[in-house]
Amino acid sequence: MAEAHQAVAFQFTVTPDGIDLRLSHEALKQVYLSGLRSWKKRIRRYRNGILTGVYPASPSSWIFVVVAVIATMYARVDPSLGMIDRIRDHLPTNGYLSNQSESILSGLLFGTGLWVALVFTMRQTLKLLLSYHGWMFIEHGKPSPSVKIWMLLVKIFSGRKPLTYSFQTSLPRLPVPSIKDTMKRYLESVHPLLDDEQFKRMQALAQDFERKVGPRLQWYLKLKSWWATNYVSDWWEEYVYLRGRGPIMVNSNYYAMDYLYIIPTWKQAARAGNTIHAMLLYRRKLDREEIRPLMGQSAIPMCSYQYERMFNSNRIPGLETDTLQHLKDSKHIAVYHKGRYFKVWLYHSGRLLKPCEIQFQMQKILDDQSLPQPGEEKLAALTAGDRIPWAKARSSFFSQGRNKLSLETIEKAAFFVTLDDTEQGFRKEDPVVSLDKYAKSLLHGKCYDRWFDKSLSFIIFKNGKIGLNAEHSWADAPIIGHLWESILATDQFQLGYTEEGNCKGEPSSGIPPPQRLQWEISEQCQEVIMQSLSVAQQLADDVDFHSFPFDNFGKGLIKRCRISPDAFIQMALQLAHYRDKGTFCLTYEASMTRLFREGRTETVRSCSTQATKFVLAMTDTTQTSEQKLKFFKQAAEKHQSLYRHAMTGAGIDRHLFCLYVVSKYLGVESPFLKEVLSEPWKLSTSQTPHQLLDLVDLNRFPEYVSSGGGFGPVADDGYGVSYIMVGENLINMHISCKFSSPETDSHRFGKHFRQAMLDILTLFNLDKRPSK
Repeated sequence: MAEAHQAVAFQFTVTPDGIDLRLSHEALKQVYLSGLRSWKKRIRRYRNGILTGVYPASPSSWIFVVVAVIATMYARVDPSLGMIDRIRDHLPTNGYLSNQSESILSGLLFGTGLWVALVFTMRQTLKLLLSYHGWMFIEHGKPSPSVKIWMLLVKIFSGRKPLTYSFQTSLPRLPVPSIKDTMKRYLESVHPLLDDEQFKRMQALAQDFERKVGPRLQWYLKLKSWWATNYVSDWWEEYVYLRGRGPIMVNSNYYAMDYLYIIPTWKQAARAGNTIHAMLLYRRKLDREEIRPLMGQSAIPMCSYQYERMFNSNRIPGLETDTLQHLKDSKHIAVYHKGRYFKVWLYHSGRLLKPCEIQFQMQKILDDQSLPQPGEEKLAALTAGDRIPWAKARSSFFSQGRNKLSLETIEKAAFFVTLDDTEQGFRKEDPVVSLDKYAKSLLHGKCYDRWFDKSLSFIIFKNGKIGLNAEHSWADAPIIGHLWESILATDQFQLGYTEEGNCKGEPSSGIPPPQRLQWEISEQCQEVIMQSLSVAQQLADDVDFHSFPFDNFGKGLIKRCRISPDAFIQMALQLAHYRDKGTFCLTYEASMTRLFREGRTETVRSCSTQATKFVLAMTDTTQTSEQKLKFFKQAAEKHQSLYRHAMTGAGIDRHLFCLYVVSKYLGVESPFLKEVLSEPWKLSTSQTPHQLLDLVDLNRFPEYVSSGGGFGPVADDGYGVSYIMVGENLINMHISCKFSSPETDSHRFGKHFRQAMLDILTLFNLDKRPSK
């Protein structure tokens, strides 16, 4: 109980001689340092709020403008065209100020107004410039003179040192496409998937919708687009993610992997020390808004809104809908190991714990031999099963006493950590099975050793391998990718390890040890936990996963073909799917709409008419290589066009989704929307972008390649495919499906994909790079 006494700043005892007051100077010191840190954070947030509020100008520019105005006044030049005199005439000074003071005050007010007008003009000009997206449709590397001028103006008006959220108010709003354009694009997208009779029927439904119900729904949607920051994002978050009543494990959450080949240290506690500290350094940079906004073409800013809820966030279950709880700060993390939960403080003496100190804390947890309390070991299964039982259990069994305090400790933690008791990762002696097991462990684990409601569940395995499981509602994969790349680079190339594999440095004394969380879980609650675990295990056991590196060639060779690497892979996926199932299907590729404020994603419908023509040509022995190559280039060009339209707000699916939501609010039935929204995505794909290319030089350190991440299958009889292009010569693939479907097999699909990539490459008559 020593640590409990340390946490109390003062104690007193009533005696016959009076009150005996005993102060703990160490505890008072910690209270003082904690308060000091909180005030520094408030001041920093206030400062950043000012800097962001006036960006792309700066507070110093206000001084310059005001001084310039007053200086011209002393030079007997009126820069205001009489406005300064008018301001002076209306000053309520009542004679208390001298004539000179009144002149200076009038000049100050005019200068301030002029500065505000300049800031507003600069911001609106930047917003107008960023509303132009024609640059995306110009051939890469061949910008026209007008685009070059536009790019120069964007750089001029973008300022020099933006904070994380500096561009938010300068980003344009996501436009609402016209009903006519969306109907046209939709019918074009489904044409290759339907026979003539089916297409005529769908065409009739679309025309009826466009003529009757559509305009009314569109009016409400445009009204929302004028009023809300983004007409899609809030409904997308609520109806696609938070209102789902099924398990979020596998179905929604996704994962990120460690380096493919490297484990910097085999010591679990040491790897935890460095990587947890790296996450905290990233969080601190995010709090200080020191993370530079992602820039397209090195000049066009992307929306940073999704970063806001990365840390200190948790999904709270509800009967009808879940909610996202986000705190401005959290001073602890929650740690799970062998069925026990611990609270670990992140600060000591007003500073972050050093990596060696976190290693010391993690080692204490690993050495703790205490047994789980009744119901504690599998408690997190509640977050893996259906949402309604978890919501009821939370309100019934965790609303008071120890259970409430312990649950709040987990939900209000900066993030969740699992010290896993298994070894995972790539093994040369068994590369296929080892990576598949690693992927499944990160996706669902044992179904009770990850807290799936936390925004981030960080996993450190027994052999030092790490991984991440992320809840999906608050952000999309590129945001997690940015964090993950930073953590991996910071861990190895900034913090590093000693020759013995420990974190560098020496821990300070007096750091409070990890605290066991206390539970009183009734037998009735334990029954609910086991029911949720049963649901989760059935789901997890049904996941067929195949993760593998495709190292025959990478984007370097693809670019030599003068083809978009993403379009190349997408066409290979179409060919692989056709060879796997003998049919075409509705295909989902996620693209981002972060060129707009609070933009998230849009769907690229990859199975186009041009793509199907190419695939059929590849299976036709009468077609020559030249004809096949021609069809391929047409399909790739069409895919790029679809991707660009999706990124610039001219997609199909988010518009249709929002029209459907409006129809539900109005109580209007639309056979067209009902059918469209019920169409299954039997091939769901996503590319994980490599964003921080400057952090790791793959030419110098070729073994430090990222494995990327993956997600579960979207349809019961479909595939989920994630891929990342690492460097010039490697593509890491993650393929998921379900064992219960006789139509799918992840390893079979993987073989088809490999062959499809090689077959397409042969069309170009290029020499592959030598295999290692």
